[in-house]
Amino acid sequence: MTPTKSLNTRKAQLVSSGLGQHFVSPRKARDRRKTQTLVELPGAQLKRRRLLAQMQRLLDHAPSQTGSSPCTVLGGHADEVNKMNILDDLDFTGAEVEMSGESFSDRPATLGSNSHKRRVLPDNPTNILYNNWRKLIPTLVDPHLKYYARTIGQGLDKPHKVISACATLSCAQKKTDLLCLFFDRFESIEVLSCECSSLPQVLLHHGLFPTAPLQPRMAVSVDLLSFYRALFERSCDAINALASALKTHYSCRGFQVTDSEGKIVQDPFRRGLGHAVQWYDILQVEIEQQVDTVLQHSRDCVAIHRPPQPPTVTRNESSASTILHFARCAPLLAQRCPACFGGTLYGRPIDQGADIHVATDGNFHHRHRRSAGDCPHFYEPTYFLSKQFVDAVGRRIDGQRKRPPKQHTSLVPDEAIDQCENAYEAADGKKQKTAMDSFDDTGIMALICRHDIPLFFANIDSPGEQQKYSVALIEHLFTLLPSQATVVTLYDVGCVLARSLSKFEILPPDVVSRLRFATTAMHAYGHEWACQLVHNPRMCIGLGLSDGEGTERLWSRFVRLIGVERSSSRQRRLWLIDRQATAIGSEMKADLGDWIKHRLKRGINAQSSAALDIINHCETSVEDLQAQWAHQRQSQLSIRAHAPACLKKELDTVLALQADLDVSDRALQTTRTMLEKEASSDDTFNVLASLQRGHDRLMTKVEALYSSLNVQDRFPELDGVNLNFVQVLLMARDLKINIRKRAIASFFEWDKLDRAVGGSHQALGTKLHQHTRKAIAKRQPALMTAIRKFNSYCERLESLYNPAWNVPLPTPLPTKLAELRADQTLMQDVWVTPAVLHDTGIMHGHNYY
Repeated sequence: MTPTKSLNTRKAQLVSSGLGQHFVSPRKARDRRKTQTLVELPGAQLKRRRLLAQMQRLLDHAPSQTGSSPCTVLGGHADEVNKMNILDDLDFTGAEVEMSGESFSDRPATLGSNSHKRRVLPDNPTNILYNNWRKLIPTLVDPHLKYYARTIGQGLDKPHKVISACATLSCAQKKTDLLCLFFDRFESIEVLSCECSSLPQVLLHHGLFPTAPLQPRMAVSVDLLSFYRALFERSCDAINALASALKTHYSCRGFQVTDSEGKIVQDPFRRGLGHAVQWYDILQVEIEQQVDTVLQHSRDCVAIHRPPQPPTVTRNESSASTILHFARCAPLLAQRCPACFGGTLYGRPIDQGADIHVATDGNFHHRHRRSAGDCPHFYEPTYFLSKQFVDAVGRRIDGQRKRPPKQHTSLVPDEAIDQCENAYEAADGKKQKTAMDSFDDTGIMALICRHDIPLFFANIDSPGEQQKYSVALIEHLFTLLPSQATVVTLYDVGCVLARSLSKFEILPPDVVSRLRFATTAMHAYGHEWACQLVHNPRMCIGLGLSDGEGTERLWSRFVRLIGVERSSSRQRRLWLIDRQATAIGSEMKADLGDWIKHRLKRGINAQSSAALDIINHCETSVEDLQAQWAHQRQSQLSIRAHAPACLKKELDTVLALQADLDVSDRALQTTRTMLEKEASSDDTFNVLASLQRGHDRLMTKVEALYSSLNVQDRFPELDGVNLNFVQVLLMARDLKINIRKRAIASFFEWDKLDRAVGGSHQALGTKLHQHTRKAIAKRQPALMTAIRKFNSYCERLESLYNPAWNVPLPTPLPTKLAELRADQTLMQDVWVTPAVLHDTGIMHGHNYY
């Protein structure tokens, strides 16, 4: 008989039609070690003893208490009962936990519903650890300097198995075994410490740095830490990568870290390396501060014995006499950029370029997550301004803005600055750029010199780029400058900040009089033309090749820190940025000679030669160029250049009234015609004549209202021009500005496609190509409609035109895109006549003047 197969598995089931046989998975036998092992609940015995004691107290006092007394006694111990109930939910490893009520109440945040929350503030053990490190670091300076002096210029020696640094050899010594990490290996070394040489000092004497301040179990080679420090300056903080790389490197060389049972430890170095790297850098900072103190003391001694300098120096520049004062900047600034702050003569006028050029900008990528928490204070930043100082500046700005603005005169009309303010997010301090629910620090604000060397930083802890950060940086800079020094600050929205400082007393008048603002070179072309005439660095006398874009180059070097900063503690984030800025500043200060040589060769000499050649061949004298440039500035900086927008609204109101009166006039004429046909009475004609006289009086008042607009004062060339002609002229002007923006945007889109097809640019994918074509096709009808409407305005203006008005008529635009691109009249404004705008020779010369 053939044995039947077991049907306990799905594979062995018989095939059947329909729904088939119902199969139930077999029950898996449970592990007896888990099901039959007696487990004691954590805290159960403690709970039982307390309940028994409570019941005994109730029984002892039962005869003398009333009916409600047991409830009262029980209520008195309600906290203990609740604590015991909470103990039942805790994951204790021991069978019995002894915990008094006092010790339990000291830790409310670790129990109950709050147990899932992360700690964002340092606890007491962490504070004690950092305090011990701070006390230890000054005692390690001398041993480290001696080791450095002993080993400089020599190869690395292999340390002995037993090391000591006792000077007398008679002290009672304590033996400690430590695991020491080197470049190629790790090994256990016996360290002998005594009263004259502590354990960390003995380690530093032999080139090892401890991973703990009091009782270390591991030490790291100082040379390995120095190598990592140099690597950090070129890359970023990478403790995890270093620990993993060391473990892999040691494993390849046959060194494995095992525990007491012989199992390989997966991550043996990360925590110790993190402490060693951080506090070894603090040791280097301590040494640098001591060296700077000694050097500054030497400079002060030399300055005392230096012969007295003349108080003022007179220098002739462009037939004008400029008095320069002898003074010095603060040593801190001279150390960071000797090319900018190492001079001794100050007082150059700001309209001639000023003494110092700086740039400022904010970056909202360097954020810090609120959940990452903080650690105890361990480092005093040398670049960051204090939060108290920045907040004080912010409160002062808020207080000044509540007061009435001061009377001020600005070269740039307020209408132009308003448009610049609306065009840039940096000008809107209320614009939220970061979610404050997730981040407590949202970015950093930097101040750099013209050589791109970082000077100071301000930590941004608000949603937007408020003015208090840039003002705080500028104010702090002026505290370190001589009282006669003048400064030009380049900022993305320098025009907006300059107006704020003029309207409100945010900075002292002495500082404002020595301060000038300009926009950065790349951002300047997004500003209004009137703003560019005053604040564009390429149009300002004395700024040379200062572009203010050094902050962008600085951010590109900081980009590798972004990911690390967000998950680090707040203090460690500031330490990372500050130390990275120190490394970048030292490197750029060492390269100042090459930087200046490169700018002289590729910048000043090459560009000035090319500009002079163009000016010499533009067939216009330099005097004419200067006169036309002055004419252009005067024309486009006047309020008239921005009056059409306001005037258009006023004219629309007058035209609406006149249109209503025209309708009433036609109604009167129609009524008169009807009455004349029907031979009405004289009274009817008298009433009609009265209405006509009232209508004439209203027309006279409308003409007076038009005269009150002072069109002839705002635009003398429009004096005596017909009202309808002026209204159409203004509409044509606004429409052409809109057409120009649309056309240029369309040209850029077509250029992108043409470059991709021609091979001079990266090829576009099919989907991106189709998306671009659809976008062009979608926007082209609106552009064509606007052009046709503008051409109709041109025809209407031509029909209304009177040659006696001497107003230039606009030229119609072609309706084909290819012809429109080649049409030079597209870039001409309606009804603007300075020669610089229609004479190509003068325009070409001005570009290089």
